[in-house]
Formats: sequence, C-alpha cells, structure tokens
Amino acid sequence: MAATALDHSGAITGFREASRTLSRRVQPVRAARAMSRLVADKDDTEQVFEIMNALAGRSVDWGYAKLMSSPEGGVQAYRRLELADRLQDREWLKTMPEGSVGAAYLDFIVAQDFSAYGLADESRKVADSEIEAAHPRAWYARRLRDVHDIWHVLTGYHTDALGEACVVAFSLPQTRSSGFGLIAAAIAVQFARARTGYPCARAVFQAWRDGRRADWLPGQDYEALLAEPLDQARRRLRIPRPEIYERVPAEVRNAYRGGKG
Repeated sequence: MAATALDHSGAITGFREASRTLSRRVQPVRAARAMSRLVADKDDTEQVFEIMNALAGRSVDWGYAKLMSSPEGGVQAYRRLELADRLQDREWLKTMPEGSVGAAYLDFIVAQDFSAYGLADESRKVADSEIEAAHPRAWYARRLRDVHDIWHVLTGYHTDALGEACVVAFSLPQTRSSGFGLIAAAIAVQFARARTGYPCARAVFQAWRDGRRADWLPGQDYEALLAEPLDQARRRLRIPRPEIYERVPAEVRNAYRGGKG
C-alpha cells in the first residue's frame, strides 16, 4: 500500500511505502561483520548503515519521544521537513550569509563532492531498512541521517577516519544508537593498535564527552541554524573546539591498522 508524503503546506513531495514494522531486533553478528568491512575501507558508507540498522534497537523511539517532548521539537515534527530535499538545494544554500553554518556546510560538501541525496542513496542500499517508510519515526531517522554532515561542520571534525570516528562518538549520546558506539570504539581501537604516537583514541573520547555536554541537536530548527553565524551557533549549542583532534597531524588521521591511509 503506497502512502503519499505531504509537506506542511500540503504539497506532494513524493511517495513512500507504509511501514511493515519499525521495531528493530538487535543483530550483533550482522553488525560485527559490517564493522569488519568498514574498518578495511572507511569510505564504504553502506556498512555504516548496515551497522546502524543492525543495532538501532529502540533508539529511534527514544529520540522521537524526546523530540515530541519539547516545544521546538514538536514544531519540527509538525512541519515534517525532509532535510535531504532542503540540503540538496544549493541555490538556497548560496543565500546563506558569509560565516554562517550554511555557508560552511556548502563549502564542506563542495570540497568533498558530497550531496544530501548521495547519503540518502547509500542508506537505501540496506535491504531491510525502513528509513524511507511513511511513518513519523522513519522521518525522524531520516532527519538523523541527513544532519550528519552538518554535525561535521558544527563539531569541526573532517572526513578522515579519525574525524568520522569522532563525529559518530559525538553522535552516540545525542542519539543513544549503539551503532555509533560500535563504530567509534572500533576505530579508536584500530588507532591505538597503530601506535601513531598521537592522542587519536583520546580525541574520540573527547568527542563522546562533548556530545554528552552539548545541547540536543536532533531537535534544532535546521533552516534557522544554517543561517546562524557558525561561531555563535557553536557557543549556543555548547560545542567546543576539538582541540585533541587538531593536535593529530592530517597525515596521521587515516593511519590506523587496516585503513587505507
């Protein structure tokens, strides 16, 4: 049975299938196998979604309930904005003020040759994923997926292996998804084994600690946030500079055992 997705103005934005079930059984063996593939190739984004799907458990339920418990989160849930559609619009992003979160995000995705739809396409490769289902909790899961690169910008972590580990470590307390914890811990262990002489594992721990202390990002109004000055947004959201990560030379941030760098 097909379901029509409507935006808050009532316009048709696409068609989504009704959810069969959004309850997720934890699958540790599946997650471990996907983690082995991700450690071997940090750019294999499909494995990230395999891990997240295998270990999601009730984290989406928790996050959606938290979203609905706050006035701003309730507004976002009522609007049901599809962030991938908004973030794919580069002409709109070009209207963001100089020095804003949105301007920094546009620079980030252009430099990396990323796109919001590219990340969404990777998430759809997971065979049993219901991230595109016509269901409020699936919409919330898409929201978490689509803000990942914005969180890179806000936290100051790059897309090298260490930077990705730090972003997912930051994301763990923000989302309570065990998949983020597995990825962060596994990459931190790989860096420890590599004996780089730099505080790589400590950088991951700092990111986790900062994620605990920061304001809750999933409930933010991202259209307003993108227009906000980046430095101001970081102060408001209590996101500090990633000082330990910055002490690791760029050429070392991919140098973990099993990685490409």
